Amino acid sequence: MATTTRRGAALALTAALALLSTGTAHADPTVPEHAVITCDSASFYANYDSASGPTGLKRTLLPRGDKVGHTRGAHPVYNGWAATFDFGANDWGFVRQECLGGFGSW
Repeated sequence: MATTTRRGAALALTAALALLSTGTAHADPTVPEHAVITCDSASFYANYDSASGPTGLKRTLLPRGDKVGHTRGAHPVYNGWAATFDFGANDWGFVRQECLGGFGSW
């Protein structure tokens, strides 16, 4: 019995040390790519719910030319709603993907 307990403890310790030696998963943050709002106005929402769509209206419009950020391929887009950083207000939200353009223009 004592041998079985020691083996179990040794295996648990070995597994813990193996995990520590591999380090933790770490992803560097992705800085939003500079873009602008290309629609005449765009609503900006706090979040996106897969069941009901955008939620938590933050602002009723972001005007054409408003400086925002979205990195294509890195920041999520759900059913046409893109995670976007509004540089003017300094906050994240969701805006219609088709209202984003002028990437790298400023």
